[in-house]
Amino acid sequence: MRRSLPTLTVITFVTWTGTRMTAVALPLVALAETGDAWTTGLVGGVSGIPLLTVGWWGRRLRDRLVSGHALARVMIVQAAGLAVVPLAAAIAQVDAVALCISGVVTGAAGALLGPAQRSLVSDLADARAIPEGASSAARWLALQDLAHRTSMIFAPTLAAWLVVATSAEALLWCETVVVLAAAVAMRSVPDARAPAEATDDPGPSSASATAVLRAQPEIAAGVFMAGVGGVCWFGFSLGLTILGVEQGVPGELIAAGMSGYGTTSVCTSVFIPVFVDRLPRMPTLVVSWIMLGLAFVAVPWAAPNLLMVAAVAAAGGAAVPWGIAMLNALISEQTTGAQRRAAFTIETVVHSGGVSVGLLLGGAVIGWVGAMPVLVVTGIAQIAAAATGIIIVRLGRRRAKSPNRATSQRPTPS
Repeated sequence: MRRSLPTLTVITFVTWTGTRMTAVALPLVALAETGDAWTTGLVGGVSGIPLLTVGWWGRRLRDRLVSGHALARVMIVQAAGLAVVPLAAAIAQVDAVALCISGVVTGAAGALLGPAQRSLVSDLADARAIPEGASSAARWLALQDLAHRTSMIFAPTLAAWLVVATSAEALLWCETVVVLAAAVAMRSVPDARAPAEATDDPGPSSASATAVLRAQPEIAAGVFMAGVGGVCWFGFSLGLTILGVEQGVPGELIAAGMSGYGTTSVCTSVFIPVFVDRLPRMPTLVVSWIMLGLAFVAVPWAAPNLLMVAAVAAAGGAAVPWGIAMLNALISEQTTGAQRRAAFTIETVVHSGGVSVGLLLGGAVIGWVGAMPVLVVTGIAQIAAAATGIIIVRLGRRRAKSPNRATSQRPTPS
């Protein structure tokens, strides 16, 4: 019991590292086996479909993912999806069908695993499955986010070296084995629910994400800000790339921006577990998204000075982890049981789905109005989202004070 939360954190680090490495190897295998460039992004594109629809098909499943045993079964399914492509390559049968199958299976498993892992961390902290006086759920969730961000720094480089030293197919097999090993480790994580509750079947109904957001305006505001931030991300990633081409420094602006953003986001994440329980939730959440929006607005004016671009992007990267930590803390503190799992799911769907939608449409938008206006507008949109979040919270609190609504706004315990 005492090792459950550290085990979950290590599993997060290992699996995310594998995911980043797979992102390097998979396109290479697809291109080498099919010879068609369009297939290189097929798995990633198809895997987004289960994520966007998990609120529909995964509603009953998520209420069963309350222990390490349950999560381990999902990880085994994920490993099977990962094995599809290298297995098909071994028999020279990599085609669009194999890539789509792999994408759907791994996407469905990933859509369930992310929210379930965060919910289990919160459940274990609530149940005091760690020594008395140990860290809160918010701190352990911040450590998970640190593990996620750290993997972004070294995993792609390590994957590139391993591809050269071995092969892309071997790397995919390695990732499959890693996920299976993580599934074995996950089985040691217990069910954090009380024994009487753990023996009950979740039943045919589960919490509605809409109902949870309506009952908890601070969570609703945080999810809204995260969703707008996800949609606007293309302004930074695609915008800086195209702005560099327009200013005659192709590749340099995006490299400087991503380096500054990524470095400070990881460095900041190191300190969040120390301070997360000392900070006010909503004010910190609002300030973090305002800071990111200001960085978006300022970065095109800093170009083409690479040091200035890196510095401005670094300011935005330093702010983002605080916002994510505050939203995770709000969910862990204001929800329990089925409501908690629904809230973590809608957070994942809205933010990650927003990123996908933004990247899908962003190139056309930038081509229509230009990179600099898009960066400015997406920055202003995030600042406006933070202001809207304040309004959402105030309206929600006003409704909660109404005598005829106070009871209905409070989620029922699970």
